[in-house]
Amino acid sequence: MRRADPLITVLKINKEAEEQAALQLKSAQLELQKTESQLDALNNYRLEYMKQMGENQGKVLSASQYHSFHEFIKQVDQALVQQVNTVKEAQKQTHHRQVHWQEKQQKRKAVELLLEKNAQKALQIANKREQKDSDEFAMQQYIRKKRR
Repeated sequence: MRRADPLITVLKINKEAEEQAALQLKSAQLELQKTESQLDALNNYRLEYMKQMGENQGKVLSASQYHSFHEFIKQVDQALVQQVNTVKEAQKQTHHRQVHWQEKQQKRKAVELLLEKNAQKALQIANKREQKDSDEFAMQQYIRKKRR
C-alpha cells in the first residue's frame, strides 16, 4: 500500500487557509459597503437639511435658530469627517484582506503545480518502466524463437 503524499495534506491546509482568507475578504468588503452607505446617508442628510434651510431663507430666523442651525451643521460635518476616516480604514482593511487572500491563493496554486509535476514525473517513470518491461518481454520472446 502506498503511503499518502504529504503534499496532499499541505494542499488541504492551503485550501482551508485560502477559504478562510476569502471569507475574511468578503467580510471586509461587506463592512466597506456598509461604511460607504452610512457616508452616503450622512451626505444626503446634510444636503437635505441645507436644502430645507435654503427654502426658509426668505423667512426671518432668530439668532438662536441661526446659531442652532450652524451648530447642527457643524456636528453633521464632524460626523462626516469621522465617517470618511472610517471608510478609509475599511478600504485599507479590504485591500489588506485582498492581498492576504491572493497570497493564500498563490500558495495553493504552487502546491497544486508541484503535485501536478510530481504526477507527470511518476507517469513518465511508469511509462519508462512499462516500456522497459515490454522491451524485455519482446527480447525474451525473440530469444525463445531463436532457440527453437
